Amino acid sequence: MQAIKVLSRNTQGILCLVAALICLTLSDAIIKWLSPELPLHQVTLFRSCFALILVLIIVRLEGGLVTLKTRRPVLHFVRGSLLVLANMFFFTALAAMPLAETVTLFYTAPLFICIMSQPVLGEKVSLSRWLVITLGMIGVVIMLRPGTELFRPISILPVLAALCYAAMTMMTRKLGMQEKAGALTFYIQLAFIVISSLVGLAIGDGRFDVYDNASLGFLLRAWHWPDANELQLLFVCGAIVSIGGYLISQAYRLGEAATVAPFEYASLPFALIVGYYLWGDWPDGRAFIGTGMIVGSGLFVIYLENRAPRKAPPHAQIDY
Repeated sequence: MQAIKVLSRNTQGILCLVAALICLTLSDAIIKWLSPELPLHQVTLFRSCFALILVLIIVRLEGGLVTLKTRRPVLHFVRGSLLVLANMFFFTALAAMPLAETVTLFYTAPLFICIMSQPVLGEKVSLSRWLVITLGMIGVVIMLRPGTELFRPISILPVLAALCYAAMTMMTRKLGMQEKAGALTFYIQLAFIVISSLVGLAIGDGRFDVYDNASLGFLLRAWHWPDANELQLLFVCGAIVSIGGYLISQAYRLGEAATVAPFEYASLPFALIVGYYLWGDWPDGRAFIGTGMIVGSGLFVIYLENRAPRKAPPHAQIDY
């Protein structure tokens, strides 16, 4: 019975993650669309303000404001700051890189999560999984193309974003043993609002925007009030990112990190379609090889996970 219960929790976590990734891919596309017009910190501020409204509705459904009480506010803020940093790296790259390529490089996050799950969470990582993780990392090197004239330093940023995201996920798993998913999402959005506001106050006048570069322009551009079209997109972005953030928090609360993480790859085909439809981006042959190695390593991790005998982890019981 206990093994069935663990499998059920992992399945719920996987379903939550896949739904979350669809929401977040749409959010990424909206932000890339807005990147030539609005600064990144303004986009994240508006997005998070809109998202917070929906998060508070979720919190009410989960038991009210009392569920936001926590004895670990510092950990929540560190977790939120890691995600803010991951977003900064990711969206700075996205302003100048194709959507599918940026998302693919960010998909090193599940590999980092698998690497961290043993020392941080005590979840066993087998030799076979170490081998496929290595295969995925080789795929990253193929996509980055270091040492050639095609190498772009900005392409390192999605990998740094993935590392920050993996660290954030480890904290989600630890906090999720005692915190509601709504509370985890609330503190994430609060961190975005606080940090984006501070950045806006520091550089929002645009005085540092002196470079003819799409990524730096997205970071340093002066604030201006969005027009009606931009406001609508920001509202939609906030709505779907709040749903996606909630589902990701729920996914890693319910499932084991090493089991759920490989399904991060589920949004890649969707990102490829959206990127091609909106911007005409299509990866070249070498990028497809690297993508195949990264995705293939994740799928093989899933295969190994399904073959492995399961037993309930000591933290399987979570109080809802």
